[in-house]
Amino acid sequence: MKQVDAPVQPRAGFGTAPVFFTSISAILGAILFLRLGFATGTLGFWGAAGIILLGHLITIPTALAISEIATNTRVEGGGEYFIISRSFGLKIGSTIGLTLYFSQAISVAFYTIAFAESFAPLFEWWTANVGFELPRQVVSVPTLLLLAGIILRAGSGSGIKMLYVVNILLFISLALFFAGGAIDPGDDPTRLPGDSFGFFNKDQFFILFAICFPAFTGMTAGVGLSGDLKNPGRSIPLGVMGATLAGLLVYLLVVWQLSAHASRADLLADQLVMARVALFGVVIIPLGLAASTFSSAVGSIIVAPRTLQALAADRTFPSRRLNLLLAREKGAAREPVNATLLSFALALLFVLLGDVDTVAGVISMFFLITYGSLCLISFLNHFGSPPSYRPRFRSKWYLSLGGFLLSVWVMFMINALYTILAYAVLVLVYLFLEHHNKGQKGLVNIFKGALFQLNRRIQVFMQKRRSEMESEEWRPAAICISPHSLERDKVLHLMQWLSYQHGFGTYFHFIEGYFSKQTHAAAREVLARLIKETGGRGSTLYIDTMISPSYTSAIAQVIQAPSISGMENNMVVFEYARGRVDELTRILENINLARAGDYDVCIFAAAASPPRPANGIHVWIRATDERNTNLMILLGYIIMAHPDWRRSQIKLFIMYASGESERVKAEVSERVAAGRLPITLANIEIITLPEDRTVGEVVRHHSSRAGLAIVGFREEIIRGDAVEFFGSFDAMGDVLFVNAASAKVI
Repeated sequence: MKQVDAPVQPRAGFGTAPVFFTSISAILGAILFLRLGFATGTLGFWGAAGIILLGHLITIPTALAISEIATNTRVEGGGEYFIISRSFGLKIGSTIGLTLYFSQAISVAFYTIAFAESFAPLFEWWTANVGFELPRQVVSVPTLLLLAGIILRAGSGSGIKMLYVVNILLFISLALFFAGGAIDPGDDPTRLPGDSFGFFNKDQFFILFAICFPAFTGMTAGVGLSGDLKNPGRSIPLGVMGATLAGLLVYLLVVWQLSAHASRADLLADQLVMARVALFGVVIIPLGLAASTFSSAVGSIIVAPRTLQALAADRTFPSRRLNLLLAREKGAAREPVNATLLSFALALLFVLLGDVDTVAGVISMFFLITYGSLCLISFLNHFGSPPSYRPRFRSKWYLSLGGFLLSVWVMFMINALYTILAYAVLVLVYLFLEHHNKGQKGLVNIFKGALFQLNRRIQVFMQKRRSEMESEEWRPAAICISPHSLERDKVLHLMQWLSYQHGFGTYFHFIEGYFSKQTHAAAREVLARLIKETGGRGSTLYIDTMISPSYTSAIAQVIQAPSISGMENNMVVFEYARGRVDELTRILENINLARAGDYDVCIFAAAASPPRPANGIHVWIRATDERNTNLMILLGYIIMAHPDWRRSQIKLFIMYASGESERVKAEVSERVAAGRLPITLANIEIITLPEDRTVGEVVRHHSSRAGLAIVGFREEIIRGDAVEFFGSFDAMGDVLFVNAASAKVI
């Protein structure tokens, strides 16, 4: 999804004023004249004010986010789409950009339908005198076609000139409205002005919010002119924030004026009730409605094609011909002719099919998704703190986060089903774009900075509480180093079992030699292969490589390396293949390095036979294993949490001298029960060691077919004939030898 190279063209040279007027004309539009009175009559002054304030709790953080991001990058054509795509990446930018485009194009229909309502007196006269009712399309369709002709023939410059004219009419109508007086109630005591102060009909709050929210979305209309501005980094923040705050003030004043000068009955009965309050209202309010809706339609039709043009220029669509067609420009101002034609066609469809309230609800959902995304971008940039994020205008992270959360919450409050469907459509569109543009930045890259900061803060937090956490509860943080990763993978399975749910594991592939360009390249190649081979098993094991001149120096480096889990490593796992005395000897020669750091030590003896998890885990406990016992039982429980062992059981074999079996069994049973371990009494067996047999022989007799046997060993064995001890278990399956640095609490 590479950008289409285009020759650099001079900007049209618009300043801040077009941004402000495009935004304010969209804000002070159809909803202000047609639905604000009804909302005030239904909800009361405080309810209508609540809609305005809640809407601006979403739009103000969005305006701040847009202003912030616009001053961090060189903003080009495409407005909000450009900001999203250059912050989130083209895949997500295109996904949200498509919904943004549809909301902008449908807005043209919305404002055109509302424009037809300014001719309500004419429609009423026609119905009364001719005898049948004219459809609103007799005004809206010709208006849309006339607007299309003007924009296509004269370009966006003509639209900007029209904005100045209609904004003057809009401000005159508002001034005369505020200069007006109360509606005469006549002899009707139910029509006394001022009876709508309060808050009622709370169950209809979010229904009316969905209808009114498009009024506040107009604040980003001016952002769509980004490609035609001299200085977007200055004009966008000033124009957008100025229009947003001015719109908030005007809406609150209008609600106050309506509440003070009209009764609830009048507010509910007449959608053009503002005309009855304003001076010369019969003429000026329909004129103001016409001016505001026409200017809003102009603003939307200027913005929507530029969004579509930018999408096509980024090759969003799978067809190269379609991208070239929609990205085509005309003239020095780079007018998007084909994108404008398509936008008018889409608007015409909704003009023919929709009414004001239905179209308003659709637009609200589209805009809420877009605004939530913009606030999320700003929050992630604040939280991630990338060095490249250096906006000249800065918002606050909590405002952006609040805007995002509020937009999602409001969508669910309006309609949970539509919200789920809207996000489902977004996901499907993203997956489609992901399939066609695999090489571009996507979801994986969005949260990279945020995850980096989160991980950093968690690491520091855990380091500060490390001693406290270790005293509260033990869990394994195991490290393993082996040069045989590509020859045998049983120890990788063991490390995955230990780190699956209750612990953390780090596996190092050892490459013997000095660090050089060649060994570094070899290490990268092996690491990529290991990650690929282990990634498909739902592994949570962290894998790395270690280049060192010797096995001893490698172990010394590994045991001093900090754990990326945030807690100190507390266990070293060695591994050797059954029968390889040279490998076992090398482990025994270096085991004191781990012991010097007070690490728990495990030696994994891997058999040549395939793993047999279904045969269970056998834990062997002897009188000399007082310090090892709890660790061996805990390791058996931790390994059993992995799905590979879901059909297995832990069995305890307790090897003691004769005459102590009942006492020992009672002690172990109490220990298992207190620790809430999944071991039944039937799986606890007392074994009396015959005088003529070794420990290895007894273990082989009972556990030769076990999936894994866990056996304890003491330091004295290392100082004695260790090869003989470990070799006595050769004729059986996998064995994990355990030596605890300290007794653990179950």
